[in-house]
Amino acid sequence: MSATHVANRVRPNFYLDSVALMRLSKEVSAGPGVETAALMIGSETNKTLMREAGLLTADGAAAGPNDLVIALRAADAAAAKEALARAEALLERPALRGGAGEEWHPKTLDTALTGLPGANLALISVPGEFAAAEARKALDRGLHVMLFSDNVPIEDERALKETARDRGLLLMGPDCGTAIIGGVPLAFANEVPRGGIGLVAASGTGLQEVSCLIARAGQGVSHAIGVGGRDLKAAVGGIMTLMAIDALDADPRTERIVLISKPPEPAVARAVIERVGRSRKRFTICFIGLAAAELPKNAAFAATLRAAAEDALGGVGVASSGVDAATLARGLDGKRRWIRGLFSGGTLCAEAQLVLRAAGQKVRSNVPVPGARDLGGETAAHTMIDLGADEYTVGRPHPMIDPSVRTELLPAALADPGVAVLLLDLVIGYGAHEDPAGDLAAALAKAERKGGPVVLASVCGTEGDPQVYSRQVQTLEAAGVIVAGSNAEAAELAAAIVAR
Repeated sequence: MSATHVANRVRPNFYLDSVALMRLSKEVSAGPGVETAALMIGSETNKTLMREAGLLTADGAAAGPNDLVIALRAADAAAAKEALARAEALLERPALRGGAGEEWHPKTLDTALTGLPGANLALISVPGEFAAAEARKALDRGLHVMLFSDNVPIEDERALKETARDRGLLLMGPDCGTAIIGGVPLAFANEVPRGGIGLVAASGTGLQEVSCLIARAGQGVSHAIGVGGRDLKAAVGGIMTLMAIDALDADPRTERIVLISKPPEPAVARAVIERVGRSRKRFTICFIGLAAAELPKNAAFAATLRAAAEDALGGVGVASSGVDAATLARGLDGKRRWIRGLFSGGTLCAEAQLVLRAAGQKVRSNVPVPGARDLGGETAAHTMIDLGADEYTVGRPHPMIDPSVRTELLPAALADPGVAVLLLDLVIGYGAHEDPAGDLAAALAKAERKGGPVVLASVCGTEGDPQVYSRQVQTLEAAGVIVAGSNAEAAELAAAIVAR
């Protein structure tokens, strides 16, 4: 690698939430001569991430958990100096500093409650080292909590959820990225109409895919409750999943309930299924990667997110593309055999992997799913990559916010003579990139695609989202991308193409 210059600057006693910092990191990274940049609170976890990414200097290492670290790698010292100055200027913008004429930014929970005495839910997004303490403060004040933060010790998660249960409050998370409560989208969520279907989900993009498929089929969601990826582990015991089921079971507006997760640990699964059996409402259980299990009479098993949406819709099929895989495969060189999946949603990546395996295909992935065989260094397999995994997001925003990590990998995938299908997902909605289809179309236009692979994509979103679902689809189709009606359909088409 050519010589570069790493520089850090520390701003003492300065805090911004992680989403704002990720957006600023993107802006700084786009500056002239900047290879990558990360703006992070100086917690030990964050400093470890920066150190592993080769972005931490002695100055940054000395930062404390109340400090902000500006870390970047640039072409030379002059570019680094200019980028640091730009980062400082961005941090001084009135919208970030709470200047005159901007929205009110309370500094403490008590101040916020003084200004909003009727509030009943707190969304917490602070470094994991401080998240549990802030969640306890909110619970002590009688607030439901959506805990966006990750890196919270699992013993703290259990204790928080036991406290919440004792007080009749929801504690969604930690690492809860998506929820829709009373029709209000929270964090990375979509604009979905109110209706009679309630969702309980451990995963963010799984919840988004099902809620969007329901919305595009003309029905709506009562509430979508995220519980966090570890809730169904034995160490937590499914506390919040069971509470969410109780809440939706008691809600007169909720007629059907969908559970979405990777498979629970056996004892937790038994407790969840037993609780489902005591309800008079209809349930759909989509535990991604779990074979059909014995369920009570009021529940059905769904192998994919699409199947979960269709069952919740009363058996109504969701829209499909109507594309014929044989037609798509007709112009491919016979040497093209492989599928390369570049995903921004971890659950969507896992679902695609399972669809391909069900079609008899061998798949490598950085997303583990039950029953997957470790293929090690074997090359005779398709590859599904979750670009939201830690190894791709150190020092840069999640690909739902900034799709540049996928943009960087596209040329090699398109130029690979063995790749038959490039499989992609686009996730839109609140918090996501303002135009991921436009970004992808621009990247495809720059790449040499003559005689290249079929590019297949699905869009997770709705017409009500800021990016507008139909506009995203039109942009992709104009760029020569085949757009499936769901992530599962895209994977099925890919499997059919390579089976030609």
